[in-house]
Amino acid sequence: MRFGSYDGRLTLVEGARGLDVATASEGRFGPDPMAVYPVWDEFAAWAKDVAVDGFGLDLARLANPLPSPTQVFAIGVNYRDHIEEAGGTATRFPLVFTKFQTCLAGPYDDVPLPTGRVDWEVELVVVIGRRAERVPQDAAWDYVAGLTVGQDLSERAIQLSGDTPQFSMGKSFPGFGPLGPVVVTPDELADPDDLELGCSVNDTVMQKSRTSELIFPVAELVSYISGITPMLPGDIIFTGTPAGVGAFRSPRVFLRPGDVVTSWVQGIGELRNAATATPTYRPLTEGKAS
Repeated sequence: MRFGSYDGRLTLVEGARGLDVATASEGRFGPDPMAVYPVWDEFAAWAKDVAVDGFGLDLARLANPLPSPTQVFAIGVNYRDHIEEAGGTATRFPLVFTKFQTCLAGPYDDVPLPTGRVDWEVELVVVIGRRAERVPQDAAWDYVAGLTVGQDLSERAIQLSGDTPQFSMGKSFPGFGPLGPVVVTPDELADPDDLELGCSVNDTVMQKSRTSELIFPVAELVSYISGITPMLPGDIIFTGTPAGVGAFRSPRVFLRPGDVVTSWVQGIGELRNAATATPTYRPLTEGKAS
């Protein structure tokens, strides 16, 4: 099953065709894209037998399929090649931080640049379909509703300046969490643990890897996080980014107004987000805040 938000309404997607869920289910499931996660098993059972024969899709009208998750988890340093380019060392346990809900955006939304230090990070994003609490690894995929593509855009001056890094703040400016274009259930993918993902800027490939290279794979992340705090239906996990970000290139490369970032994950689709200027935003100064 593939589904997304079309003009803000939950829509099943198959190729270039869409089916409005609220209409097709005669109101059994509402139009809110987030409303199906608390009743995920019921919705999945209904949707698997429905023919997607509704209307022709205008892809530009696909919006963020996950506009209001209760919790947004993210994982740092989860690919060895990214650790190597940063000159760091692998962590014993997953490095977990949060992105704030207000940073989430759609697959084709513009991204305002608050400074000249904004970087790209393509990621596989996991969507939770059941309340997950103390989940064993061998059962973790049973709690996953689907997967989508994410961009963990990062303002490096805020994230890395000072004595204590500010991961959540540097990664939560408006537009810094594009998602989509659809959510895909794991059964649609030959091997959901081994998907190619990548990112280009202005059609130049900057990142390319496979999710089989994750240090802490999906099942381990679901088990680890749920062992500390319950995850709720509709919560998401940005699983980490591979090598190729701008901050660790020589010379460094950051996004400029007019740049277009394309992010993809095999079997799911791609995001295409244009960077724009924010001339009314007061620039951040590097170093410690005064």
